[in-house]
Amino acid sequence: MNTNGQKMKVHIGRYVLILAVTASVILQQPELVTGQARVPAMFVLGDSLVDAGNNNFIQTLARANFLPYGIDLNFRPTGRFSNGLTFIDLLAQLLQIPSPPAFADPTTSGSRILQGVNYASAAAGILDESGFNYGGRFSLSQQMVNLETTLSQLRTMMSPQNFTDYLARSLVVLVFGSNDYINNYLMPNLYSSSIRYTPPVFANLLLSQYARQLLTLYGLGLRKIFIPGVAPLGCIPNQRARGVSPPDRCVDSVNQILGTFNQGLRSLVDQLNQRLPGAIYVYGNTYSAIGDILNNPAAYGFSVVDRACCGIGRNQGQITCLPGQNPCPNRSQYVFWDAFHPTQTANSILARRAFYGPPSDAYPVNVQQMTLLH
Repeated sequence: MNTNGQKMKVHIGRYVLILAVTASVILQQPELVTGQARVPAMFVLGDSLVDAGNNNFIQTLARANFLPYGIDLNFRPTGRFSNGLTFIDLLAQLLQIPSPPAFADPTTSGSRILQGVNYASAAAGILDESGFNYGGRFSLSQQMVNLETTLSQLRTMMSPQNFTDYLARSLVVLVFGSNDYINNYLMPNLYSSSIRYTPPVFANLLLSQYARQLLTLYGLGLRKIFIPGVAPLGCIPNQRARGVSPPDRCVDSVNQILGTFNQGLRSLVDQLNQRLPGAIYVYGNTYSAIGDILNNPAAYGFSVVDRACCGIGRNQGQITCLPGQNPCPNRSQYVFWDAFHPTQTANSILARRAFYGPPSDAYPVNVQQMTLLH
């Protein structure tokens, strides 16, 4: 075991920089809050929380292209891991742009890519090996390659100056980290990471890989990057179903190991904003937002926080939602749709907090403020 892991200071290799909050000036400009956000496109990289159907087109066990997934999208399963809309669909509505289509869909070409593309893939992680137990998936590194393919196509569709301006005003959203824990670190029977690394050292490994890709986005010309942290995974039905905590409690040991990653990601946002002129990286505090919902469910209209609407076994989380299974009828009262993913109702709350929220939700500015900067 690497004893360096006891140091809570986040090391990001050569990307360690002096921490600085660079957006205090931004936060002092109230007119930014009142305008209508304007982005020409949204590019999405991530995992099953934001997959729009990419995994429909690859050999994988991580699929959601069957009912009851999509039951609240007019009974249309699209590959989204939700009863309805994902965080990205709801964020696109707030931005007043179409939800970006899946990269792997053969129809995602030509003018369809002008308002953005979704590269997210269920089971994907920051590390290439995360999620291999599900079979095929587009990891973060592969999604970056796919993004560059799209940008090469877009470059041919507009003048150099227009292309530069288009990239600078577009929004990039990255949702990663969950699978590096659920389908890697927390699976010692399949992965050696928890034997080789203490939780802080593993978090810093993830952050160093993530930092490199976040720098690459800047090098490609993208300037507005939204990066949510990892939710309290110890509270999802899948982890509660392990039976290692009392029935009414989250698995605290799982939640505790996420602290270094989330704190480090917030610090990384500071570092990138300090180092990269014209960029605005924003950290989304998913952990706190979900925690608030779970601690105060009635305030948000929820009555069920500890089990899935669709699933089998303890907490309906031992086996996730299966084809043709009958889900709960009162879906808007459930925080979790299946063993791993929020309901559309919960996603809607997360999207609004990211878009309109204070710095405790989205730091140093919210998505609306961010998109109005140019």
